[in-house]
Amino acid sequence: MKRLVASAMTIAFLVVSGFVQDVRCQKEMAASNETLQVSLPIKEGSVRFAIIGDTGSGTDKQQQIADMMVRYKKAFPFEFVLMMGDNLYGGESAKDYDKKFESVYKVLLDAKLKFYATLGNHDDANQRLYENFNMNGKEYYSFKKGHAIFFALNSNYMDKRQVDWFEDELSKNNSEWKICFFHHPPYSSGKAHGPDKQLREVVEPIFVKHGVNVVFSGHEHFYERLKPQKGIYYFISGAGGKLRAGDVGVSQVSAKSFDRDMHFMLIEIVDDKMHFQVISRTGKTIDSGTLIQQRKKNGVAAQ
Repeated sequence: MKRLVASAMTIAFLVVSGFVQDVRCQKEMAASNETLQVSLPIKEGSVRFAIIGDTGSGTDKQQQIADMMVRYKKAFPFEFVLMMGDNLYGGESAKDYDKKFESVYKVLLDAKLKFYATLGNHDDANQRLYENFNMNGKEYYSFKKGHAIFFALNSNYMDKRQVDWFEDELSKNNSEWKICFFHHPPYSSGKAHGPDKQLREVVEPIFVKHGVNVVFSGHEHFYERLKPQKGIYYFISGAGGKLRAGDVGVSQVSAKSFDRDMHFMLIEIVDDKMHFQVISRTGKTIDSGTLIQQRKKNGVAAQ
């Protein structure tokens, strides 16, 4: 009898604990809806965008991230979204595209917001043909927005053909801001995956040679801002649909990390400054700041 009573009490405790945590989360989200705070300047003529990574789970929490993005868009009218890969987990049927992308981001898609995708290790290459990912049939591509150019790379297969294309595109472009995004992080403090050193050996010399300013990646299911490496800013944003709680390890290259909840990023480029704000699922700001453009137009490092 005592064991039965103890078991019943344990079950009751777990149920109540889960209920309390759920209520606490709902209260945090309700409070954040009333007090959204944008730290970005929202200047006329700026380049404004959002970043999400490893999104394609189709879970309620992914939907909550999307809902929070919609709320923040009213306060900070970002113009497009970069996707860091792993866009669809566990299947790529029409139902998967609907459940894990179209239904989740319906409000943003209905507002004609463009999503620019890159391929993760869980993605089929045929995603490049999906209209809403704006890859135009290519596994790697570039596009311009204002005084910034964006390069979407396929870090699954960094073969010579892609490297040659990338170098050629960079060498003939004189945009003030050169931004790359792809799935696997060249630098990371993650315990489950860690940095992709082989990829870094290939792409980092190209970044340095041609003046790439900022690199965004996913794969790790947390947020991390790295200390500048060889004059380049690196970010990891891989918790838009999944979370690997407690996965950030101790690292000398880490400037800021967050692995307790899912998140998305907001970015605004104004002249020679890039402002960023990182938002949790409940609407809290977990990181923010301003980065200075590291190189002048003549290629000399800025002081």
